[in-house]
Amino acid sequence: MSNVIQLTFPARSQGRAARRAALLDRFARERRSQEDVFWLKENAEVLNILESTGQTLASGDLPDGALAPYADIYETLDKRLGFFPQYYRFYLSLALDLEALGMAGEKAAAMVHWARAEGLAEAELSDLQRAEARRLMLRRGIDPSGGCDESQALTARLMRFISRPATFMVPNKKAAYELTHIAFYLSEYGRKSVQLPQPAKESLNFAGTLAYLDLNADLLAEICVAMRYVGMTPPDTWEDWLSRETNGFTVDAWEGAMAHDGYHEFLVSNWAMATAGREEVFRQAVPEGRVAFHAAPRPIGPLRRMSQCLLEMDAARSVDWTRMEAPICEALADDAAIAHLDRAARACADFETFFAGFARAGLVAPQQRALA
Repeated sequence: MSNVIQLTFPARSQGRAARRAALLDRFARERRSQEDVFWLKENAEVLNILESTGQTLASGDLPDGALAPYADIYETLDKRLGFFPQYYRFYLSLALDLEALGMAGEKAAAMVHWARAEGLAEAELSDLQRAEARRLMLRRGIDPSGGCDESQALTARLMRFISRPATFMVPNKKAAYELTHIAFYLSEYGRKSVQLPQPAKESLNFAGTLAYLDLNADLLAEICVAMRYVGMTPPDTWEDWLSRETNGFTVDAWEGAMAHDGYHEFLVSNWAMATAGREEVFRQAVPEGRVAFHAAPRPIGPLRRMSQCLLEMDAARSVDWTRMEAPICEALADDAAIAHLDRAARACADFETFFAGFARAGLVAPQQRALA
């Protein structure tokens, strides 16, 4: 039986660099076995966030010895890649980020060349995964796309996907996460200037509005990072709320099997704070041994009740927010939810346009025509 052991560790008892070192140690050694694919996922994520925000040995954000928990795994990454080529993106990410963070060695270049020679990226069906493979391999000067024309065509398809704001006016978490990752890859995690067309910027604005209405800190954090990486500034309303949620996390000692927890939200929320230049980055002290990450309790956001209200209105619903505001607020029937909706509307750059798509009022007429 798993249970949380509440231990009190004042954050100031661990220095900033020491907290990051402890965090890496717990991910590398304590939470999961290195043979578990979720170990690959978790460690690739935490290393990538530290690397993309410049928290390295050279910067002083990581103390000497912080990467020691990865020394043995680094030495075997090339062999593991050869035996588990289906996980090549994880292994390339680990090698590239460890070296960027300050690990001595040059394995990443050889691994990238091997992956290119084996055509591993050619096994990808998804443009998103092709884009990730391209971004990883380009860190060692290799484009696996097959040529300039193919690479440009891939970029064009990604741009076409993110430049359809209507996709992001209705709840679709899968599409929203794909949107953020496309922004990450095209901008090379903020290192490359990307001129997004206005429709793509609207997509990020609308996706963020939905995430905020849903009180989904995990998704909203990624959207805020993506916006900053492409030269946009997220609304203060979003980042202030994320700041409170990030500070509300606890890192608890954990006994028993590793269960699903809030590690990803913890990581990406701190990533968003670091990218925004906020002070509250990885402030929680990290206990010894296995740890779990828990967000503070939060209410259910108004998004679902808004959708339910519009669905039940059927033909009576309208694309006009000024007409729909009153019945939606009546359906919410909760002052806190209504206030949150008001904050969301004020933060959105074009809430009227967003709501016109969210209302889906235009779907009624085509259905009627089809039945005529």
